[in-house]
Amino acid sequence: MPKMTPSEAMTEVLVQEGVTHVSGILGSAFMDMLDLYPAAGIDFISVRHEQTAGHMEDAYSRLTGRAGVVIGQNGPGITNYVTAVATANMAHSPMVVLSPSAGSISVGWDGFQECDTWNLFKPITKAAFRVPHPKRAADIMRTAFRAAYAMRGPVLVDIPRDYFYGEIDEEILHPSQYRVSPGGIGKPEHFAAAVEVLKNAKHPVILAGRGVVDANCVGTIKMLAEFLGAPVATTYMHNDAFPCDHPLWLGPIGYMGSKAAMRTIRDADVVLAVGTRLSYFGTLPQDDINYFHKDLKIVQVDINPMHIAKTHPVAVGLCADAKDASDELFQRLKANMAPARDLTSVCNKVKAELDVWYAEIAQIAQEPTLEGRMHPRKALEVVGRFITEHDVIATTDIGNTSSTANSYLRFKNPKRHVATLTFGNTGFAYQAGLGAQLACPEDTVLSIAGDGAWGMSLFEVPTAVQYNLPVIATVYNNGAWCAEKKNQVDFYNNRFVGADIWSKSYAKIGEAMGADGYTVNTQADLANALETARQKRRPAVIEIMTDGTRLAPPFRRDALALPTRYLPKYEHLDKKYF
Repeated sequence: MPKMTPSEAMTEVLVQEGVTHVSGILGSAFMDMLDLYPAAGIDFISVRHEQTAGHMEDAYSRLTGRAGVVIGQNGPGITNYVTAVATANMAHSPMVVLSPSAGSISVGWDGFQECDTWNLFKPITKAAFRVPHPKRAADIMRTAFRAAYAMRGPVLVDIPRDYFYGEIDEEILHPSQYRVSPGGIGKPEHFAAAVEVLKNAKHPVILAGRGVVDANCVGTIKMLAEFLGAPVATTYMHNDAFPCDHPLWLGPIGYMGSKAAMRTIRDADVVLAVGTRLSYFGTLPQDDINYFHKDLKIVQVDINPMHIAKTHPVAVGLCADAKDASDELFQRLKANMAPARDLTSVCNKVKAELDVWYAEIAQIAQEPTLEGRMHPRKALEVVGRFITEHDVIATTDIGNTSSTANSYLRFKNPKRHVATLTFGNTGFAYQAGLGAQLACPEDTVLSIAGDGAWGMSLFEVPTAVQYNLPVIATVYNNGAWCAEKKNQVDFYNNRFVGADIWSKSYAKIGEAMGADGYTVNTQADLANALETARQKRRPAVIEIMTDGTRLAPPFRRDALALPTRYLPKYEHLDKKYF
């Protein structure tokens, strides 16, 4: 076996894994390995905050299917990844976090930048590995990639900073020698039970999730839908899991999603849920529509056995790859039942439900607004059309306006929607947008964030300029943390504490950082700014002046309660004074 240093051995694992770039902020702890990257053909993407690198690689992983790789200085550099890694963990995005740690000889002495990041990351990764000896450096790195792909999520590799150095004998292995791609259909006998449930369904609905996108089986879902005569909804914030121009498309379920989808599931007797864990938050009743009712029979397909029946009891669970299972199920259905005779009536019902929902959201958008401010839904109408017409990759944040976007994001193709999902952290959209642009350099990428989330992102505009990443940032300036402000309206009698945000001009800040800046307050000006930015292919910040009094309902009305005060000094705040 050839002699090499641990740094060389770990770098060669990256090369064999096809890693072309690593994101982070340079630090002395890993500088020996960093010095090898140019000769290895690996670019180092230097960001302004490590959280950005994590969100970038999360998005990169979702769009390419390849594990993103991040690195940072031991201690604070790695702890800055916590939020991004937790997000990727809940999003099931393969990622490898290279985590230098204090030198092995000084552990426990509270040295400079010492932190037990290995234990810190265990709850928010699929696995956390520690290099126990320099000779194990490449082996642990290979194990990390194996785990990231097999368990679908981020994996941490803790490397004592002195273990980058030394002389070892190491064999360079190809990934095919130490890992295999997950797949398969699980137990074949379970498919017979699934076929029986679907054969007897009177009103079946298909629910397509992230696994449908990752496994590239949208085509099979179309065939299943047309064969069964089943409308298709998409799971919460996976709006790209079924094409919006298909006549059986219902739209997304969940908060601020399609009432057409949720009403149709409410009236269904069987749901075929493919590639989804049926998350708790993503299936909560919305607008008094309890669509996952107790009599609903669910056939659930997910590659992770821990996700089957995790939140909802199932009639049949298929622990399998989404595409393999969908193909197998389609063949078995064709062999056991006749196809739907006429899709016209089903398509007409879908259209009727969508028309009612479209009319409802259009009416809300007509609410009067403050002078010089747009209704946020009017802005999202324009942005939504732009995304659909130009096949744009959209990244979305959390917050009042960003979540309302769930009603307006419609995609004709998969791998177009990258959302923060149920971890719900602010600052995600733009940072993920940079990663999406790295993954798909020829595509138009647009991020959606309110002014609160933008404040946690705007410092990365110079990164976009430096690396020529022409992400279009749409910033909805409503002057507040509006999701929380709505809670203060509903539960605290309009007593606003910490809700207001001020900035002179986010567009001007963007210009000062080297991007193109636009400030708009009409639909026409917004449409013009979007098209101009698309054609110029430069980083852009479009500041949309929206009305912060036009608020969406709370995420969870059941999560708060009207307050009761007991101390005399707080009696005036009691609910009886409302």
